[in-house]
Amino acid sequence: MSNLLYTIAIVLIILWAVGFFAYSAGGIIHILLVIAVIAVILRIIQGRRL
Repeated sequence: MSNLLYTIAIVLIILWAVGFFAYSAGGIIHILLVIAVIAVILRIIQGRRL
């Protein structure tokens, strides 16, 4: 499950970067970035517990 979370976070960061440079998606891209950052933080927190 944690690998899936990490993969989703990476994909969202890539999508954010593409959208940021294309500048066509507006606020949706920033929401994707926030979701990706939260996913990475959760991955780090869960990794330290195990």
